[in-house]
Amino acid sequence: MDNFKPPQYQWINDSKTKQTNAPLFGVSPMQDYSQLMQLGINTLSERIKKVNSPTSGVHPTQLQKEFAAIDLNTPLNDINQVLKELDQLYLKHAIYFHHPDYLAHLNCPVMLTSLLAELFSTSINTAVETWDQSAGATLIEQKVIDWTCQRIGYDVGADGVFTTGGTQSNLMALLLARELAGKLEPQSHTNITSGLSSNAHRYRILCSEYSHFSIQKAAALLGLGHDAVISVASDVNRCIDTHSLENTLSELQRADLLPIAVIATAGTTDFGAIDPIASIAHLCKKHNCYLHVDAAYGGALLVSQHHNERLSGIELADSVSIDFHKTFFQPVCCSALLVKDKRLLNFLTYHADYLNPKAQAQAGVPDLINKSLQTTRRFDALKLWLSLRTEGPDAIGAMFDTLLEKTQQVYQRLNSYNVLQAAQAPSLTTLVFRFNDSALSQTQLDECNRTIRATLAHSSRAMIAATKVNNIQHLKFTLLNPHASIDSIDDVLNEICKIGEQYVVDCKSKQLCTA
Repeated sequence: MDNFKPPQYQWINDSKTKQTNAPLFGVSPMQDYSQLMQLGINTLSERIKKVNSPTSGVHPTQLQKEFAAIDLNTPLNDINQVLKELDQLYLKHAIYFHHPDYLAHLNCPVMLTSLLAELFSTSINTAVETWDQSAGATLIEQKVIDWTCQRIGYDVGADGVFTTGGTQSNLMALLLARELAGKLEPQSHTNITSGLSSNAHRYRILCSEYSHFSIQKAAALLGLGHDAVISVASDVNRCIDTHSLENTLSELQRADLLPIAVIATAGTTDFGAIDPIASIAHLCKKHNCYLHVDAAYGGALLVSQHHNERLSGIELADSVSIDFHKTFFQPVCCSALLVKDKRLLNFLTYHADYLNPKAQAQAGVPDLINKSLQTTRRFDALKLWLSLRTEGPDAIGAMFDTLLEKTQQVYQRLNSYNVLQAAQAPSLTTLVFRFNDSALSQTQLDECNRTIRATLAHSSRAMIAATKVNNIQHLKFTLLNPHASIDSIDDVLNEICKIGEQYVVDCKSKQLCTA
């Protein structure tokens, strides 16, 4: 198996009882921990040396067959054999985001300092829901939250909490908006304690047609349903059209419906479009509507040295979601929801005598569970903390600025290919395009583009994403590796053209082409 030879290491064995005692951190000698961690580093290092593509191209059915033989009731007992098996089943076929030919989704290579943070937080197994489980970890998260709020432009009345990602952050933001809407009802209804009010069926959430699908999921989970989400028309740059937004807000109110929230996106998944936040905030204030900015993707503009003005007006939002595990180069999960008025987070508070009694809060104990949907929660803030303390925000911003520049350069390269057609100029680091040959019908072009993506992956040549624009199949690059060269990405474009041109030749040989 790839001549895999990890250093020898055996679990502690009690010869008297003939039982293996699984080592526990802090209980077993630190030498055992050190040796085991070194074994893990060596195992990963050996595999990384062999990584020459972002994917092995393995088919699910092929790997499922290997897993079928695994019996979790029967341990291997030897950690060397365990890691050998792990390498075969996982590391060999993992998707490697650090490889320059990974151009698919919003997955980034991660900073080494953040991996060091994982070592500390995971080994100690810190849980940050209450002070008596985390101590300094609570204050580290709060400091990172305060720093992020300052970057947004919020004042001292702001706050926030770490989450698992944009989906949870968006859900929390809409929960807050729903509760504010209840407070504004004639009898000041509280949905959380009394269930949905009789007016809840009138609640409406407005967002761009390109907003993240988590908005619909959140509406369903909050008891409002997908139909409560209203898509507002976009302009030519796929940003919310503010005239359409104002008209929609007015029409809903004339129809005796209650627009409770507007979602502005700072970086849509496909096009990286940034909605006009300041103009939207003005309309929200006029119509007494909650404004949430989903900056899961574009949040790194806050630390950009050259493009941070593109988030102008974000300080006017009632809440903001940011995924540090996208454009801040942090491992999953590392995300946060920030709110302009920390009192909003009281909607998430529930005191349990066995965990976070009210007396603790009254005494000033900073239990983070009082503002979180989760109970048990990882110490994810440490990853960003160590990165900020070691490299600083300017280093992160510089990497993101590099990506923005490279995306524009790739766009120029793409335009030099006669058979490649961009859907529009890139806004952030995504580029949507398609192979387009006039010899093929639209149906054939759709299938051709699907074939291109599948061929690249199955041959392990590269990984790219796909999407539809006006129901037409497109391909998509997402650039999140600042070390990927323009030439290496150009090589992938060349390969895309070759696969597409071969598809055209095959169609002609079968006399299927339209021209």
